Amino acid sequence: MLDSPYVRRAAISLRLLGVPFTHRSLSVFRGFDTFRAIHPVVKAPTLVCDDGEALIDSTLIIDHAEAISPGGRSLMPVAPAERRRALQLIGLALAACEKTVQIVYEHQLRPPEKQHAPWLERVQGQLHAAYGLLEPAARAAQPWLLGAQIGQADVTLAVAWRFTQLMVPEVVDATAYPALAAFSARAEQLPAFIALPPV
Repeated sequence: MLDSPYVRRAAISLRLLGVPFTHRSLSVFRGFDTFRAIHPVVKAPTLVCDDGEALIDSTLIIDHAEAISPGGRSLMPVAPAERRRALQLIGLALAACEKTVQIVYEHQLRPPEKQHAPWLERVQGQLHAAYGLLEPAARAAQPWLLGAQIGQADVTLAVAWRFTQLMVPEVVDATAYPALAAFSARAEQLPAFIALPPV
């Protein structure tokens, strides 16, 4: 489902790369048995290729899409230094996704008496650390993180920020990260993002 930042990241990337796909919205919770029939690991996103082979994990799905994209399109820089910077930013944005998911699961899947405050504080600190490192990058974007063209770092960061703001806005106050908020809002105006909303 597109409320998963990993599913949305993969879907937007495929669209930007010009790789056609059919999106099937299926919950890993409510549709567990149906999903298990597609792939026994029940991990979103799962990409079922035309030959029936399945790939799991957004990063691996995007890597495959880059390999088959029409005209050799890519969302990743070629130059080693820029590529390393993109990977650094993607890693931070994916960490923000992961920490947001951990907070959501702690609040929604654990009974209140089983929630562990020190763990939540630690995860929230990690989430703020990731966004604290990403805020200056968003502030320096021209208009994107690595220049004039949108890339994978931009997609991942914009999707991560929107996900956090949808799921735990009380944990991450948008006013504390104005550049990230503005950056994500700019990305959300692009056709690929509009076509694949998180709700």
